[in-house]
Amino acid sequence: MKTKAVRIYGKSDLRLGEFDLPEMQDNEILAQVISDSICMSSHKAALQGPDHKRVPHDISINPTIIGHEFAGIILQVGKKWEHRFSPGQKFSIQPAMAHTGTLDAPGYSYRYIGGDATHIIIPDIVMEADCLLPYDGEAFFPASLSEPMSCIVGAFNASYHVPPGTYDHKMGIREGGKMAILAGVGPMGLGAIDLALHQERRPSLIVVTDVDDNRLSRAACLFPPEKAEQEGIRLIFVNTARTSDPAGHLRGLTGGSGFDDVFVFAPVKQVIEQGDAILGFDGCLNFFAGPTDPGFSAEVNFYNVHYAFTHIVGTSGGNTDDMRESLRLMSEGKINPAIMITHIGGLDSVIETTLNLPHIPGGKKLIYTNISMPLTSLYKLGEKGKDDPFFTGLHEIVEKNGYIWSLEAERYLLANARPI
Repeated sequence: MKTKAVRIYGKSDLRLGEFDLPEMQDNEILAQVISDSICMSSHKAALQGPDHKRVPHDISINPTIIGHEFAGIILQVGKKWEHRFSPGQKFSIQPAMAHTGTLDAPGYSYRYIGGDATHIIIPDIVMEADCLLPYDGEAFFPASLSEPMSCIVGAFNASYHVPPGTYDHKMGIREGGKMAILAGVGPMGLGAIDLALHQERRPSLIVVTDVDDNRLSRAACLFPPEKAEQEGIRLIFVNTARTSDPAGHLRGLTGGSGFDDVFVFAPVKQVIEQGDAILGFDGCLNFFAGPTDPGFSAEVNFYNVHYAFTHIVGTSGGNTDDMRESLRLMSEGKINPAIMITHIGGLDSVIETTLNLPHIPGGKKLIYTNISMPLTSLYKLGEKGKDDPFFTGLHEIVEKNGYIWSLEAERYLLANARPI
């Protein structure tokens, strides 16, 4: 079978091409990818090429398919896995297979599996690692976004607190505690707000910061503080650029005691040091945003480490249980990952989007891999409709839903967009 895919050949060298997939083996699965959301990790891998820990050194000869936040439909199942999977099933992929003893991952390391492709062969290791997850939802995009949401679930689970006088690490955010989400109105920050407000273990105070009023306003529209107040949570949005003492101002919102859980969503030295400065007793800081510079560092107050028992954790991705948890919360309607999406596009928009991702405003960029479409902001669909009735119809659907992506929008897109 032929596939079209975006593959990496070297540093900043991504190419869209058509090629033959090898014949599927008895321990493999053939699948069609429908959607893939583009992650900043893919941008970093594209820039670093073979220097990236997950990318093979021989990609100039054996290029690998990029994209790791994807969902699709199983087409054919090898004999080994017929007892667990069947043609027609929808699926999501957990790319982090660290517990198998390898850093290899779909979307980085393999020639025939990745999210930015029309068709793929899922290798045996994915099923052996229990990382091929059946999905029963109607829309495909939530399954794509279950991977980034699982990273947030994992970060919340990795936070910990230790009762004074014990060595008993209590895993997870502090229930009823005070939480800060710094640089928190990007796509992952919005997901963190959604999870903090709607999962079972919730804080009593959530403070979200950024330095952009427009982004903060959009976040406040998506998560109105008055609605959070009705659920017993005080939600505050703060532009830290508007105060001369951001750390002092943020601590003041806790009554001076500081925060139990701080999540840093930007690899910026000042933001990390600000997060360290606002930790309360036994406070836990999670450095969520991975830097591209291997020498990146920031100062930590070790007086507080010693006397206030503050501590730092870092998470990179979630595990399979985290992904199942995110899928469960979506299916129960408790979280809505559609709020993360601000742009959509086709497979032919992947290269430019991936290489320029930090410079494209907005949230998640969602790719539908079997169509041809330039990357387009949900707020710009109407402008494109002046020349193309397809965009007019899509704009009408998105506009009536408050510019939030939806099942109706996805169905219209898949039925009417130009195939690639």
